[in-house]
Amino acid sequence: MDGDANAVFSSRSERKALEKAKILQRERERTIFKLVGKVLKKPEAERSEEEAAVLELHRDTVEELCRRELRRKVLKRKQDEVFDDSDELKSKVRQLALAIKQAKNLVVYTGAGISTAASIPDYRGPNGVWTQLQKGRSISSSDLSKAEPTYTHMCIRTMHKERLVTHVVSQNCDGLHVRSGLPRQALSELHGNMFIEVCTSCSPVREYVRLFDVTERTSLHRHNTGRKCRHCGSELRDTIVHFGERGTLEQPLNWEGAAQAAKTADVILCLGSSLKVLKKYPCLWSMNKPAIKRPQLYIVNLQWTPKDDLAVLKIHAKCDDVMKLLMEELNMHVPPYNRTEDPIFTLATPLQPEEANTHSREVITPSTEQEHVSAHSEVSIETPSVQGGWFGRGYRKGRMGKKKNV
Repeated sequence: MDGDANAVFSSRSERKALEKAKILQRERERTIFKLVGKVLKKPEAERSEEEAAVLELHRDTVEELCRRELRRKVLKRKQDEVFDDSDELKSKVRQLALAIKQAKNLVVYTGAGISTAASIPDYRGPNGVWTQLQKGRSISSSDLSKAEPTYTHMCIRTMHKERLVTHVVSQNCDGLHVRSGLPRQALSELHGNMFIEVCTSCSPVREYVRLFDVTERTSLHRHNTGRKCRHCGSELRDTIVHFGERGTLEQPLNWEGAAQAAKTADVILCLGSSLKVLKKYPCLWSMNKPAIKRPQLYIVNLQWTPKDDLAVLKIHAKCDDVMKLLMEELNMHVPPYNRTEDPIFTLATPLQPEEANTHSREVITPSTEQEHVSAHSEVSIETPSVQGGWFGRGYRKGRMGKKKNV
């Protein structure tokens, strides 16, 4: 018995000694990294003999710090916004116009960059939502349902009407493609629509289109909106797919339509997307085909994307600027957005009287004279975090979960 007790005590002491040694080793490495990093910041001509000796002694640390600095520079370069000059932009748009005229099946992929002209923030731009949150900064927020379709949205709708575009695949949740008049069968909203809540208990799934943002009470893995299906009484849920979730709803996500469109496409035009999320969906890129048989890829984005090397053409400009030049090349007239003709008013299901107090978002109205009419008080313009469940809280929960797993 004494032998067993001594063995346990010895084993425990060895573990403690090993843990202590690891902690001391990490502290020594941290001290060396700080010392070497301080020396490397000095110009080579200003380093003393002792400092030069420190660098010579810790070559591995010097190489590691140099690799880290290189990675930081590459990352910063990828985040920088680049603008083509006027002549280069016009030349590139002419190439794009020619490709569109020759395309048999053009599919358009859209990201947050096409909605920034509507004062909706993007995600990964210099002032994007995720960029600011990663820096620990607070961000301003307002009711995003106040936004209206941009010139780019109306161009896409016009191009579809003229049979130049067969399908649109969007990462955006703002509902502006639907509001532009683009037919829903020609649209896949892969990450949901802020105006749509659904009953998944009904078969088929029953949709309720609303005139306000339904995501006020929702967030990551919490999708109930607080209202109930008027047919079966079950809880309604939003359609938003947060980072870390997998979208399974047929509508408005329409994955089947997106996959089929990508399969038959001969040209793909990406507008205002970093493609950091879309790149993870193999079915959108025909990766099972030989490279020569894949669709030709054209990208319009101010920042680097992981698909740049595969693109036939990369245009560095704002989407509205590109689309204005493109419409001139295609000799197409684009009608402006008209709120009175917004399809959302015919698609919407009105709330029941008992549901009047289930939200505090501003309601969209057909007349601009009633723009300031809302069911309840307006959302504060300046807040410490994003309101609603669209990206703010869901993003932070995703980040917390990710940190715990590291």
